[in-house]
Amino acid sequence: MPSSSSAPALATPLTFLGARSTPNHESASTLAAPEVLAPVSTAPAALGPTLRAQGFAVLEAAGVCSLAGVDLAQLQAMAPLWNDLPPDNYLRDGGRYRRRRHSCFVVDDDAVTQAPHRPHWQPVEYNALHGGMQRHFEPMAPSMVHSAAWPALLRWLGRVGTDLKGAQPWFVEAHPFRIDTTDGIGRPTPEGAHRDGVDLVAVFLVARHAIKGGETRVFDAHGPQGQRFTLTEPWSVLLLDDARVIHESTPIQPLEGGGHRDTLVLTLRAGGFQGV
Repeated sequence: MPSSSSAPALATPLTFLGARSTPNHESASTLAAPEVLAPVSTAPAALGPTLRAQGFAVLEAAGVCSLAGVDLAQLQAMAPLWNDLPPDNYLRDGGRYRRRRHSCFVVDDDAVTQAPHRPHWQPVEYNALHGGMQRHFEPMAPSMVHSAAWPALLRWLGRVGTDLKGAQPWFVEAHPFRIDTTDGIGRPTPEGAHRDGVDLVAVFLVARHAIKGGETRVFDAHGPQGQRFTLTEPWSVLLLDDARVIHESTPIQPLEGGGHRDTLVLTLRAGGFQGV
């Protein structure tokens, strides 16, 4: 069944383990540049138990390759495609810092099917800034969709979803993102700390270039306790049980000249795509 739990209020100050207590509305630009905290990585064999125990897990690139059955070189070969992402023309904060594409797929056991191109839609309960409207983005590059690594990644994530929620078809939305410092600051999550209204979220770091910030924050959907860390290894991934945790990434700023942060966000939802 589709995820049906309501989005939680975010009025409670968040308490991050290993960091000072920070209200969720505080902008990263008001903070001194923090140290880079590495995530606690999960061993591939412990992925399922870790997700069930705490609602999220981080895998190193080697773990992704092992579980998905792909070579790191195959993943790295897709990275240049992030240089050809069209601008996001729907940013309601007036920014020019985000570029993206969007495509949809259905994963049913080992079968991976690309769905007809459709707009991206989220309810306002999960995205107060950009929810409630159909956003039309250009589809992913065919060379990425038809690469050997792409269906392998989706099949693996389908297995993760099935292990977590039970066997069923998974409706996958894929979002290659580039956040840059065109405006001096780039916001990976302009909507703030949020859930996505799906069952499983995978956030792959593809690249970081000449930036500071972009710290990931994950915390319990029903309490203030959280974790903060920075993904720095290309093709490492953060996996989230969306019903149990809230997540955000802090803004990025350039270290010199222009910088950017590239990610691939995949969401898996049971029962159908949102807005259908």
